[in-house]
Amino acid sequence: MRAVVCHAFGPVDDLVVEERPPAPLAAGQVRIGVTACGVNFVDGLFVQGGYQIKPPLPFVPGNEIAGVVTEVGEGVDGLSVGDRVFASVGLGGFADEAVARAAQVVRTPAGLTDGQAATFVQSYCTGWFALRVRAHVRAGQTLLVLGAGGGVGLAAVDIGKALGLRVLAVASSPEKRAAAEAMGADAVIDPAHGALKDQARKLSGGGVDLVYDPVGGPLAEQGLRALGEDGQLLVIGFASGTIPQLPANQILLRNRRVTGVDWGSWAMRDPGGNRLLLDELLAEITAGRLHPVEPTTYPLAAAARALTDLAGRRVVGKVALVP
Repeated sequence: MRAVVCHAFGPVDDLVVEERPPAPLAAGQVRIGVTACGVNFVDGLFVQGGYQIKPPLPFVPGNEIAGVVTEVGEGVDGLSVGDRVFASVGLGGFADEAVARAAQVVRTPAGLTDGQAATFVQSYCTGWFALRVRAHVRAGQTLLVLGAGGGVGLAAVDIGKALGLRVLAVASSPEKRAAAEAMGADAVIDPAHGALKDQARKLSGGGVDLVYDPVGGPLAEQGLRALGEDGQLLVIGFASGTIPQLPANQILLRNRRVTGVDWGSWAMRDPGGNRLLLDELLAEITAGRLHPVEPTTYPLAAAARALTDLAGRRVVGKVALVP
């Protein structure tokens, strides 16, 4: 099998593509011929040693995969050779085949391409968990989405509209703002054209109800200041590379709230609840109410470039490697 391998924590340019022996197949597992592997911001953190979990070296990065079942282990029911599937494997996804526990593997709905199936889970589960489970949103509220042209932000725009929210999308380039509008955003904001808080307050009539922030950095405080009475800042991540220091007086004013959203750790603690959440998402996708984007694709050998482009926020939407 061909795989992208990290031999030492450091720059993503140090990743190499190697031939490796196929992983053994244990009882309760299936082997998947990978046709697409999602590339996420966290994958770069793993490679650089910047994530809170540091896997033993060497390792193959990549969590989200899609493909076809090529082998079924003993004791597996409900999956057969030839089934189109997707899975979250933790690590090992940047390869042309992967082994996964059958419980991790889901049949790909007919309406999803392999590229969509390999790139929607992390973004859409995070958004659904944030807005439904953590924020308990209500139809008619106004949602401000930071980083709305990236994969995580576009998913939030899509989910927000499906839940009946008015969505204001903040994005840094015309291409990203166009993508947010195409996903259904009610209005778009260029953060370079005036203070974000002022633009958001004007569009929302005094202050937004929710801010969805996967970016961090200086925009986080601007988002906090854009909140109205009892507004809620949802902390998703720090794609800017800077963890913001939020002024507590701005949280106090107007009874604002700051809510952490860590879907990944919750999903590990409550796999049953996470499967129910995923089933809800799949039902929404199948019904045509959610619309995962088709990713920008790179060959397996260009994994470092894909990670660099993603970290540099040069990509609109999602990214996948195609072995």
